[in-house]
Amino acid sequence: MTGICDGRVAIVTGAGRGIGREHALELARQGAKVVVNDLGVSNSGEGGGAGPADEVVQSIRDMGGEAIANGADVADWGQTEALVRETIETFGRLDVVVNNAGFVRDRMFVSCSEEEWDAVIRVHLKGHFCVARHAAAYWRAQVKAGEQVDARIINTSSGAGVLGSVGQSSYSAAKAGIATLTLVQAAELGRYGITANAICPIARTRMTEGAFGDSMKAPEEGFDENDPANVSPFIAWLASPQSREVTGRVWEVFGGTITVFDGYRREQTVDIGKRWDAAEVGPAVESLLAKAQPLVKVYGT
Repeated sequence: MTGICDGRVAIVTGAGRGIGREHALELARQGAKVVVNDLGVSNSGEGGGAGPADEVVQSIRDMGGEAIANGADVADWGQTEALVRETIETFGRLDVVVNNAGFVRDRMFVSCSEEEWDAVIRVHLKGHFCVARHAAAYWRAQVKAGEQVDARIINTSSGAGVLGSVGQSSYSAAKAGIATLTLVQAAELGRYGITANAICPIARTRMTEGAFGDSMKAPEEGFDENDPANVSPFIAWLASPQSREVTGRVWEVFGGTITVFDGYRREQTVDIGKRWDAAEVGPAVESLLAKAQPLVKVYGT
């Protein structure tokens, strides 16, 4: 199999189902060798099993590609170090990390428990950190040894992380952290030939079906804009050598659309050249807000 990722080696986390599965299949179609990482847990992170990952690996092999399954916990430091090591030992290299694994424990903020908060932050935010951190150490060592590196970190944020989502405080906070982590990775790792980008996919998955219900159903005919496979060609392009000049961006991919988020910018400023008197702050804030762009609505409001 050949394509724009021919010869590349990619780790895809959470690749047993949903969007991650489609990423793994598309990368394989484009010529990449794929490590299909998945714990096989439920939508809330419970249970587990090798079945989903093994099925994706078999599908890739059936189409003539190369893949192995891996059951590492993405938020476990030692297991993710072993994941990166196994990838290199099996395929001789590593070029791409697609951080996709995660689950939700949706709850209104005032009802969210410490355990629910910790579980969601751990799998999303720490899970993104662990895998990419070990991969980055490998790529940096290559550069220090005089080798050329053209590597990719592709993170999965969410519209919830950019705009917020009612009933998903932990998930929104984790995804916001991932978006900002991506900016730091891009700034720090570019010197080693590593790019970092984040996507905010909109697609039908176990997580979105629970949050958005019937709006995610497939149409009886015509283009299914919520099909998770719609997102994966963009991932394959980001994983390819063609994207080497693109880094530090947060993208939204939905159906046939690609959108780049503009991020936080300093929009309006007032400077009086001295320390503020507290009584003067209110009128200054009113003036700033009168000229500022209106807030984008939080999902669910």
